[in-house]
Amino acid sequence: MKNVVVSIVLSLLLTSCSDELNRARPYILTTATTGGTYYPVGVALATIAHAQLFESHGVSLTAISSAGSLENVKLLRDNQAQFAILQGPFGAWSWSGEGPISSPQTHMRSVSALWQNVEHFVLLSELATTGQIMDLDGLDGERYVLGARNSGADQTGRFILETLGINYQEKFNLAYMGYGPTTGALQDGNIVGMNIPAGAPVSSITQAYAMLGDRMTILNWTQDALDKINAKYPLWDWYEFPPGTYPNQAELIRTVASPNVLVTRDDIPEEAVYQITKVIWENLATLQEIHGATKDMRLEIAIEGLGAPLHPGAIRYYREVGLEIPERLILEEQAEGV
Repeated sequence: MKNVVVSIVLSLLLTSCSDELNRARPYILTTATTGGTYYPVGVALATIAHAQLFESHGVSLTAISSAGSLENVKLLRDNQAQFAILQGPFGAWSWSGEGPISSPQTHMRSVSALWQNVEHFVLLSELATTGQIMDLDGLDGERYVLGARNSGADQTGRFILETLGINYQEKFNLAYMGYGPTTGALQDGNIVGMNIPAGAPVSSITQAYAMLGDRMTILNWTQDALDKINAKYPLWDWYEFPPGTYPNQAELIRTVASPNVLVTRDDIPEEAVYQITKVIWENLATLQEIHGATKDMRLEIAIEGLGAPLHPGAIRYYREVGLEIPERLILEEQAEGV
């Protein structure tokens, strides 16, 4: 009898400890390399969520760096991360199993569109004969960085160049680096250009302009190029850098941008996702003070550019604030339950 009582007590203690550990275990938010925008904004989001939700709801976020969107899809799939920031095309590719994503990620749910992911295709000015995106078609074996291997920058860069008809496999000598090392390589003359998709202003481009000035060019886009990349995934729109956006930038730059998106897993509790969604939008002013890229964020466009259906917790919040949610973002079983 004594042994039975001891076993019951131990069992209750272990269950209690397990429940407490589960409650206190932070959700992981995976971002990208530290030289871009994902990581500092992800850290800001996680910090705000922890401060607002941990004591009251037992919900906590911890941001980690990664290689970017493609790795984030894998981390989310394997439940090594429960939230992830992705480039807009990866949301569409993931849900449908297209592009670099070999099979549909049916466990993925959207939480929110975030800030704009701005395309910065950089080339040494001596090679930028027109200053436009198709100057990349004139490279002849020069070393160019599309991004770190398996990163979102690398994959979306390939998609854009292929869609524009630029044979980068033949014309580029591809190198693979994160944003920070890429900037140093450009300064040292080890590469002739780089692809830095990120929220503007991005620290890597700021650093590059400070070091190189007019020896580097952010390539402008044409309407024809924009129409081509929007043919299948209409995600991109115009984005302009007024003079002075970056150090030594004397002229207006007209490039394009698509939304970054916050996604989660379908097995994350509705209440947790609801609270995190609410915290993001109710603390937007604070987030915008922390990083300039988030000034693009507006609640009225919070569900634009999403590729995967919304999580029920996000649906609940957006309905509370009066947003009209398209049917394509609501699964049939969600429509019955929310």
